[in-house]
Amino acid sequence: MGFQHFKNVAIRGFAACVPKHIESNERLELLGNQEQIQKFIETTGVRERHTVKGQDIRTSDMCFEAANKLIEDLNWDKNEIDCLLFVSQTGDYIFPATSCILQDRLGLSNDCFTMDISLGCSGWIHGMATIAALLQNGGFKKGLMLAGDTSTMTKSPKDKGTYPLFGDAGTATAIEFEQGSEGIKVHTATDGKGHKAIIIPDGGFRNFYSPESEVYAEYEDGSSRNNLQTIMDGAAVFTFGITKGPRSVFALAEKYSINLDEVDYFVFHQANKFMVEKIRNKIKAPIEKVPYSLDEFGNTSSSSIPLTMVTRLGNQARNNKLKILTCAFGVGLSWGSIYFESEALVCPEIIMI
Repeated sequence: MGFQHFKNVAIRGFAACVPKHIESNERLELLGNQEQIQKFIETTGVRERHTVKGQDIRTSDMCFEAANKLIEDLNWDKNEIDCLLFVSQTGDYIFPATSCILQDRLGLSNDCFTMDISLGCSGWIHGMATIAALLQNGGFKKGLMLAGDTSTMTKSPKDKGTYPLFGDAGTATAIEFEQGSEGIKVHTATDGKGHKAIIIPDGGFRNFYSPESEVYAEYEDGSSRNNLQTIMDGAAVFTFGITKGPRSVFALAEKYSINLDEVDYFVFHQANKFMVEKIRNKIKAPIEKVPYSLDEFGNTSSSSIPLTMVTRLGNQARNNKLKILTCAFGVGLSWGSIYFESEALVCPEIIMI
């Protein structure tokens, strides 16, 4: 249960886009004095973040730029792209689906299958499982999985438990049908009992917006937020991440006889340094095999794995055959892992807009 081996598919490349605007945690008064700021940076690993603050940039804009560049560098014919998935919690509208809008913006065929998936930090894992399922039988030949979030737009700038952690980004992953390829090996899981651990309570159809939704409440740590902003139970999320993440990696390795010692890189969701280090130590991965991008970009939700591939492993991915194991966990609660092997990936430099 929860395991899937999608054969006959191959990952062809990654691209990523972030806003030019940078917010430095080294000067963020919300975190307190300089000693408190340095302690936060050392613990979380988040020194600065690219954010959409003050700019008319949304998740779809960054995903569009990443996808356009990846299509160009792959030399793909846009009329041959059969499916496009958009994984995000910050789409353009409640409806229509943002994937439909991106199909048009990118100039893809009207025969292109599109779908939105509403997931956060685990979204790249679940999105890749979905698009691989669409491609594995050869009915669809080429697909794009776009993942990202403007997470800072959902966080209270007065909430020290969330706002300094998150950055904004959009990414594109290209995947293609390839007869005989080993494809990707996947583990996915969900526990909806924990859905309140990371939640925006109001503004949906369960709890409609009301004037009270905008009223800020004060919390013991000095933070304040309203019910249109993210509420995160930090202790519950920490325990969840450091427990489920390693279990998923071990389960995937056992199911498909993956020798973890032979994995070239473990690319984990960039939650925060303390959590990722806990996971790294549990699976006994050498530090040189676990790249970090959160120092420069923070937690970028569903885009953090492809963003890390682009910014930290771009040269290796372009020039080598690699064995990669990825793992992510977050809102839902949901989590999972993917193992894949790659060779000569197309991986353009990060785009900034």
